[in-house]
Amino acid sequence: MKMRAAIHTKYGPPEVVRVTDVDKPVPKKNEVLVKVHATTVNRTDCGFRSAKYFISRFWSGLFKPKYKTLGNEFAGEIEAVGENVSAFRIGDRVFGYNDVRFGAHAEYMTLQENDAITSMPDGLTYEEAAPITEGGHYALCSIRAAKIKDGQNLMIYGATGAIGSAAVQLAKHFGAHVVAVCDTKNVELVRLLGADLVIDYKKEDFTKIGRTFDVVFDAVGKSSFGTCKPLLNERGIYTSTELGKNAENVFLALWTPIFGGKKVLFPIPTISKSDVIFLKKLVETGKYKPVIDRRYGLEQIVEAYKYVETGQKTGNVIIRCSWNK
Repeated sequence: MKMRAAIHTKYGPPEVVRVTDVDKPVPKKNEVLVKVHATTVNRTDCGFRSAKYFISRFWSGLFKPKYKTLGNEFAGEIEAVGENVSAFRIGDRVFGYNDVRFGAHAEYMTLQENDAITSMPDGLTYEEAAPITEGGHYALCSIRAAKIKDGQNLMIYGATGAIGSAAVQLAKHFGAHVVAVCDTKNVELVRLLGADLVIDYKKEDFTKIGRTFDVVFDAVGKSSFGTCKPLLNERGIYTSTELGKNAENVFLALWTPIFGGKKVLFPIPTISKSDVIFLKKLVETGKYKPVIDRRYGLEQIVEAYKYVETGQKTGNVIIRCSWNK
């Protein structure tokens, strides 16, 4: 049987992606088959598609993509289960994340039973559940690495992307005092997300606000340790979602901790089933709600990629793989 999927057979700009008919996957003994109702296009997808950072090719394929269909986060319905699967049943509404084999930019995908997948929060549509994990797990990884705890002062630079908007909410959950930096149009949104103070970088230099922080988290990778160092207290931490100029954040993370003062952390993001369940609980208790910017159909995925790569999205960009709610 066939299904519709967005595939890319070479690295490059959004136009290398095309929607076509491919073989529908069949679940193995320990796998489930998910009918994907909604997914997203995000920075992870863009990075692996373009291979802008050559290092990504060591995971995705040196010369051409190992996995032709991208898409890491999803929400959908279990359509079939392998004979050894016990945690899921046909008809279960599920969501999750897979940046190892990808596959969510399609009508169907398979995952192992123990992968980062669980049942959807009650009361959510597929489009509301799909964007819970990508920005959420990146933010969670950095917050945990920096050991954010109750009463600490945290600055989040780039508070309106999928990661930044999640970071504001998760940091408040962990008890931090959050100062968020964003552009003019999103000041009120970021306040509603829970930020204690919002700085409009178009009107004010965020580096000259006259206070220091335990942690500065650059959620968009557009600052640097050098720029933010004056904002850190004596043992403050700078962390970023990007490698930085000439991959400086990787090297700084190796040597700055040696000196015992201000330092850089560059945690390698990971996600597990328990992380997905944790994010689900935060959604169910009203402590975390992913921000949604735009919605596209699967056939419009190239346009979605182009929009994401403008760097102007607010929160998440949804891809409808079916019209079911």
